[in-house]
Parts: sequence; C-alpha cells; structure tokens
Amino acid sequence: MPRTTVVTLLVLVLVAPTFGAQEPKKSKKPALDLRAAPRMAFSPVNVFFTAELTGGDDVEELYCPEVQWEWGDGGKSLQESDCPPFEPGTKIERRFTSEHEYRQAGQYGIKVTLRHSGKSLAANTVQITVRAGLGDRTIDNN
Repeated sequence: MPRTTVVTLLVLVLVAPTFGAQEPKKSKKPALDLRAAPRMAFSPVNVFFTAELTGGDDVEELYCPEVQWEWGDGGKSLQESDCPPFEPGTKIERRFTSEHEYRQAGQYGIKVTLRHSGKSLAANTVQITVRAGLGDRTIDNN
C-alpha cells in the first residue's frame, strides 16, 4: 500500500466521527421585558410592573431567581422565593410582578434585575411620568 493512501485513510478515520455532526443548538440568551401600567399618571399613584423573561432554556441558572427592583425614587426591594431544589424538566417561572406607590410628581426610571447565585442574568428599565395631583405640592416642570 503506498504511503499516501495510508495517510489519507488515517486522516479520514480521525475526521470521520465529527464529519457532518451538528453542533448542539445554543439557546438564545434570555432577555427581560419590563412594562409599567400606567406609564403616565397623577400623584399619588400605584404603578403595576410586569417583568417577563424570554429566551433561554429551562435550566438551573434561570430557576428561582432573586428579583431586584429599583424604583427610581431612591427605594429598592428584593423578591426572593423559597424554592425546592432544581430538577431537570422543571418549568422555569418567567413572569414577575410588583407594585409601587409614587406620591410626588417626577420622571422615574425603574430598573429590574434577575439574579441567581449572585450573578446577574438579565436586566431592563422603563420610564414613567407622574404629574402633580390634588394635594401634591411638587412643582411639575413638565
């Protein structure tokens, strides 16, 4: 057998197991959509927020996250759940809600961050406008 044939066969044997094999599909990185209702109101007002996680597989990293809310008025809150241990096939919670009261007029930037084991998974922000209502002595410059 000529030497070039042996080299060619050796190359084919080494490459054959991966030739034509498909890479495992990588899931789309999760994103966080944040909505506020209402986005514009008169003070005092309770605003309802919905954060929805889209993309990503139902993996342990996304299971039972801490949800940190920054309200734009200096206040913060943290939602933590007491969850059983993760098991493969467990459905991941993807919708988180909260409500916050704004007593004074202003423009507020609200930020929500999902964390797991101290690592930030996804974050997003939304802007709301609160105008001075009855009894609110805040000067409204808008």
